[in-house]
Order: sequence, then structure tokens, then C-alpha cells
Amino acid sequence: MNKKKILPFCLVVSAVVVGCQNQQETTLTDNPLLLTYETPFEVPPFDIIKDEHFRPAFKEALRQHNLEIDSIVNNQDDPTFPNTIVALENAGTLLGNVSRVFGNLNSANTNDSIQAIDKDLAPQLSAHRDEIMLNAELFARVKAIYDNKANLNLDLEDAKLLDETYKGFVRSGANLSAEEKEKLKKINSELSVLTTAFGQNLLAETNSFELVVDNEEDLAGLPEALKSAASSEAEARNKAGKWIFTLKNPSVMPFLQYAENRDLRKQIWDAYQKLGNNDNDFDNKDNLKKIANLRLKKANLLGYPSHAAYVLEESMAENPQNVYELLNRVWAPALEKAKVEAADIQTEIAAEKDTFEVAPYDWRYYQEKIRKSRFALDEEEIKPYFSLAAVREGAFATATKLYGLTFIALNNVPVYHPEVEVYEVKDKSGTHLGLLYADFFPRESKDSGAWMTSYRSQSRKGGARVAPVISIVCNFTKPVGDQPALLTFDEASTLFHEFGHALHGLLSDVRYRSLAGTSVSRDFVELPSQIMENWAADPEVLKSYAKHYKTKEAIPDSLINKLVKAGTFDQGFATVEYLAASLLDLDYHAATSPIASDVNAFEDAAMKKIGLIDAIIPRYRSTYFRHVFAGGYSAGYYAYIWSEVLDSDAFAAFKEKSLYDQGTAASFRRNILERGGTGNPAEMYRQFRGADPDPIYLMKKRGLN
Repeated sequence: MNKKKILPFCLVVSAVVVGCQNQQETTLTDNPLLLTYETPFEVPPFDIIKDEHFRPAFKEALRQHNLEIDSIVNNQDDPTFPNTIVALENAGTLLGNVSRVFGNLNSANTNDSIQAIDKDLAPQLSAHRDEIMLNAELFARVKAIYDNKANLNLDLEDAKLLDETYKGFVRSGANLSAEEKEKLKKINSELSVLTTAFGQNLLAETNSFELVVDNEEDLAGLPEALKSAASSEAEARNKAGKWIFTLKNPSVMPFLQYAENRDLRKQIWDAYQKLGNNDNDFDNKDNLKKIANLRLKKANLLGYPSHAAYVLEESMAENPQNVYELLNRVWAPALEKAKVEAADIQTEIAAEKDTFEVAPYDWRYYQEKIRKSRFALDEEEIKPYFSLAAVREGAFATATKLYGLTFIALNNVPVYHPEVEVYEVKDKSGTHLGLLYADFFPRESKDSGAWMTSYRSQSRKGGARVAPVISIVCNFTKPVGDQPALLTFDEASTLFHEFGHALHGLLSDVRYRSLAGTSVSRDFVELPSQIMENWAADPEVLKSYAKHYKTKEAIPDSLINKLVKAGTFDQGFATVEYLAASLLDLDYHAATSPIASDVNAFEDAAMKKIGLIDAIIPRYRSTYFRHVFAGGYSAGYYAYIWSEVLDSDAFAAFKEKSLYDQGTAASFRRNILERGGTGNPAEMYRQFRGADPDPIYLMKKRGLN
């Protein structure tokens, strides 16, 4: 559960409103979501948007989108690229704007009202999309253009938009019979309800748990900052004088890492690993089983043997077999290394005169002890050098050195929560590139994990560049008293990671918004994010940004050397828990027959098949695997390791010359970051690197060669 807890950064918003008789509605002329945003940089006016604005805004946006589609369908002129393909691209602007605001708030600052809208109206957006994508007359116009594309003299970006538009219709069922289309609509509607319920159940159950400690002796081993945060949490919950730990990552993970009380470690671990699996109102077993089987049913209806085959057709991997091949290639050495690590832990347990077998809730605790003894590396000694402000500025400085970007803090831009920061991003020439929102701290209204999203994608209008509005959302420990937010090194890497996604969105320079920024295949989209983690860990870069929050002194070479020596420590565990989740995802979605067994039995069988040891569980167990059952990563969680092959090789291109080599940076920007989804990912990478990626750099990085 270390650093890549990435939720989908291209949010699929499940909410469309068609009416609300019992809720007070503002008039359309009063609704800020429907008016031209008279704000700096035309950002959403968060300061005046209220929950009651969403229903009428969606209703009007939906109406306008339908009119736009009708105008395309009823156009008496012969179908052309401008009057059909470009018109489709530009349709639904208002609906997209409203959906982005709603969806991002639902993920980062939700409440009962927003969740009710999402739950009640999710199927209606699904139905609206189906009405468009299954419109026979509309598809006939698209197909006529596609069939004649050889005679249209389209440039590469126009041709890509035409291909993606046509494939979008076909993959959405445009070629199905009328009866099959009705079946597909029903499946899509059910899936929208189930995936929404899965995510809401997970958030509710996460928020419902608290480990209350009232005896200070039970806090033995915990860092003072963690104890202070737990004390503050207790005060906020009207339990002053106690300590409360939650299932949010900044609370549960360090507790497992440092708490000497094994019974309490087991208690919080059991709550964590049984999220969504407690046979209560928030149980997700039935939801996810239905989701997996409905996805299979949909894939079969569309002519694919499995959901994975359907999804991966559009990826670099191309098919499930290629994904299994990569995962299994890395699995064997990773598992062997994890077994060695488990034996080391067992030796440590024996040295303390204990006889129990290492359990999952022991792993982080004993590996931290081994890390300290083997490398003299104490994470608490490191954290003072990784204040949030220092890490943020380090990420900014890296982008400045690579691409000449500057970041200017703004205080005149409306935000959706007081903790949110906003920066204007300018190019080396001083040209405005876009805005960056940053939301760093956990709260009950926010999903767990870290992700990047957007409020406006980059595009071109009348030849002029429309600047993107990008957001990164994280869950780092809040400041306590006079002490600023101090990050673990993994959290620092997470910030660089999400910032890499943000750069992908900010530096995009394409004509069409649907091809902009992160609109690429899942197994390519993590390249721009993961490559930034390499700079986060580089000794030269560390010296420039890791500054002690009190003394302002740079991190000493002695600590950097310890970090470097410990770089592949515990990578057996980290790789195995990730691969186990990736293989579990694939097993659910590569299935060619419906899942009949109990979900827990299915998961157990999947893990026994690959030989997962008892001391490790998948990074995400089935019932809280939000990425694949409430996000956009179904049959795609493998993407992180696939992209790591790319990012390890790409960073090697820099290291072969210099850390900030301007020629290499310009090529990476030109061929990867600016192009969005306008080209074939493999070809784009070859244009940057001059060759296909070599997996050897990944194996070295993880210490598995």
C-alpha cells in the first residue's frame, strides 16, 4: 500500500439530472453552473456553487446536449468531417463542464446530498450516453465518413479523432441489433448503479471505523507526530484525552509500521483488510460479483470472449495473454525475494524470543525494525527533511529545470475547500499554460488515495490554445501544532507521481479535447507520472529540495546514502502485493464464464494458484478494490508495472546524458507530454527513445535481476 494508490484521474462522472420535484431549484439565470464563469481564468465559481444548483444544471446541460446531437443527425447536408466528427467533438460542452465539477467534488469533498444525487441519477447518464452511441442515424453519418477516410486528406490528428470516434461507436454497440442494443442499455444502467454503490460503500465503511486507545502504554513505539495526530482526531470526535486511529492511509499504515502492541495491530489490520466484507449494509461482495459478471455479459454481447479482451484491445498490451506474460515474468523473482524477506522477519521474531509465524499485520512493523538495524535508516529521522512545502517546491523546481516552467501561487481564485492551493503555470516564455489545483490532506468527505483530474482539458478554439485546469488530490498527514506536514519518502514520491500526471495535462498541445493530456491507454498513462518519481529519488535532486523544516539545511549525504542503499529493501513485498492485486484483477476480468463461486473463495483460489505466501495479501483485496470496481482500471491495474518498464527505460535516456539534459527533455515533452492521445503510444515512445523500452532497467530498479 505504499505509493501508487492512484484513483482514476479521468473521472467518469455518474450523474445526470432530469428532474426534481421535491427539491428547491434555482432559476437557470441564477445558476452559476450555467453562466459564463466570470472568475480568474474562467475557473468554476466554487465560492457560489451550492448542492441545489446541480440538479437543474444537469437537466439544462442534458437538454442542450440532446439539441446538439439532433442538429447533427438532422443536418440535410452530406456528412463531412467538420459537420459530423468535429461537431460531435464539440457537443456536450456544458454537460462536460457540469459533470467535471460534480464528479470532482464527489471524490474530493462529498456529502450526503452529493452522494444522493450521484446514486439516484447515475443510470440516467448511462442512458443518455447509450442514446447517443446507439443512435443508428448518427452512426450512419460517422460510418460514411470513416469508410471514405482515404479520400479526405486528413492530417494525423484529424485521422486519429475520426478513428477514435468510429471505434467509440462500434465498441459501444452501434453494430448491434435493436434487441441487443436494449440488452446493452440494461447492462450499462445496472453497472452504473453497482459501481456507484461500491465506491460509496467503501467510503462509508472507511469512515465508520475508529480504533480508540485510552491507555498511553498501548502507544508504545509510535512516533510523536502520529500520536499527536491521533489525539487531535480524538478531540475532533469529542473524545478528548484519548487517541483515535482510522483506516485513512496516513493513520493506519504508520500504526502498522510502528505500534509495538501486536493485538492492536491485528485489530486495525483486520478492519482494514475486511473493508466491504463484513456482511453489513456496506458489504461489497454481491456488488462486485455482479459487476464482474455484467462486464463479461457486455463483452460477449459486443463479440469479445472476456471483459479483459474488450478493454485490452485498446491498450499497448493488446490482449490478456501479453499481460499475464509480463506479470508472471516478474512474479517469480519477486516472490522469491519476498520469501527471503519473510525469513528475515521470522529471524527477527525469534531473536525477540517469540514463536508466532509472521502475519500480514506484522510485516511492516518488523521490516521497519530490520531497516533500522540493517541500514541505520529511521524514517522518523528522514521525515523532517520532507515537509510538504519542500517536496512541492522540489517537484516545481524539477519541472522548471526540465521544461522551463514557473509556478505562481494565486489567492484570488475560488476553491472548493479552504485547504486547496492554486498555481498559475507559465512556460519559459512567460506564456500562460494552465492552472494547477492541489488538495493534499485527508478528510471524511474525500476518497482515499491520490489522483490527478481536470476541470478543463486543453484544446484549441479558433486556432488559439484553450488552457487546461488541472487538479492533483492526495491524502498526506496534516500539520500538527507548530509542525508542518511531514511526508514519508514514499509520500514524497507520490506527490512527484501525481505532479507528473499534472504535467501531462498542463503541457498538452492538441486541437481536440478528447485527445488531450491523459487521454491515452491505461498502460501508457502512467509513464509521465512514474518517470517523475525517478527525480524524486535521485541524490542530486534530493540535495536540492529535501531541506530540514527547522534548520533549512539540505539532507546530509549520510542519509541520502542510507536511502540509496535501502532503495531495493522490501521490494519483494512491494512487488508481490502489487502483482497479486494485478493478477486478481485480471482473473476477474479475463474469465470467459460467469463467476459462480463466493467472492472470498474466488480470491483465495486466485492467490493459491500463484503461490502467494500467507504473510502477504494483495495490495487491494476484492471488496475494497476501488480501482477496478468503482474506477477506470478494470483489467488495467497491471498498467503501473507496464508503464514502469517505460519509465525506467526513459529515465535511463536522461541519465545517459545528464539529469536535466535539455535535448532529452524537449524530446520527451514533444513526443510524449504534448501529444496526448494523438498517436500510437508505442510509436510515440520509439520517436522519443529511438528504440523499444528495455525491461532490464525495471528489474534493476526493483532489485529483481
